[in-house]
Amino acid sequence: MTRGATWRAKRISGRTLLYAVALLWAFISLFPIYWTVTTSFKTAVDVTQGHLIPWIDYQPDWRGWRSLGLSPDTIGATSTVREEFLLRFENSIVASVGASLLAVAIGSLAAYGLSRFRYKFGPWRNKDISFWFLSQLILPPVVLAMPFLVLYKELALLDTRIGLILVYALMVLPIVIWIMRDQFATIPIELEEAARVDGATVWQAFLRIVLPLALPGMVAAFILSVVLCWNEYFFAALLTSTDAKTLPVMVASQTGSQGINWWSMAALSTAAIAPLAVIGIFLERYIIRGLTAGAVK
Repeated sequence: MTRGATWRAKRISGRTLLYAVALLWAFISLFPIYWTVTTSFKTAVDVTQGHLIPWIDYQPDWRGWRSLGLSPDTIGATSTVREEFLLRFENSIVASVGASLLAVAIGSLAAYGLSRFRYKFGPWRNKDISFWFLSQLILPPVVLAMPFLVLYKELALLDTRIGLILVYALMVLPIVIWIMRDQFATIPIELEEAARVDGATVWQAFLRIVLPLALPGMVAAFILSVVLCWNEYFFAALLTSTDAKTLPVMVASQTGSQGINWWSMAALSTAAIAPLAVIGIFLERYIIRGLTAGAVK
């Protein structure tokens, strides 16, 4: 075998191994979603016996969706469970989108300041301030349980959507600042200087020049914020009771006297996963562009 043939054989072997590892990782990542979706169409017997493949191991049934009033035979009838599900779904949308918009608006301004100006607070400089924002992600949420309960009780924010929006915005703000700081750092400052020479103010240069160029990063930060807020459970369970409960809290409550209603929980989880899957499919290019903007200078 010649040297060229040996090199091609090694290249094919390496590529085959790479594809095999990628397929294995895809299977590991997607199997929980597959299990959740298929479990929503199982009966109790199928769940306990671990049947996996529909129409082969078991016959699909609408039991999980029927318990939510979302099956074909119950979708037209009155259902209190479906009304509750729609309310929790609406709460999740309002809290996630509202908090993400607020975090992106505040975080973009903070990130722009950290990337364009030099600050000094005692011994702290820009890098120290940026690290302080990121360090807030290390803090366990349970540490904030008692302070938030007392504060929200005094401010009458318990079991309100605005309360969830505020705490969710605080939760994702460090991530937004981190993404947007790298995004602004890739935009040449000479563009703003040229706009200033032409008579534009700092705000005009930011809104007309910088902001349009930073839009992919803002979209990526917004999407990641929505995903994190949508899946958040701790604060939603801690700070709400009836009116402002979200989908994760409703999913966790699918227990009864006979144990966990896996089919109902799986149907709820599938309905909760679907919007995020649609966002990921249609806005994937924005997410990639936003997250990789600061990778190459």
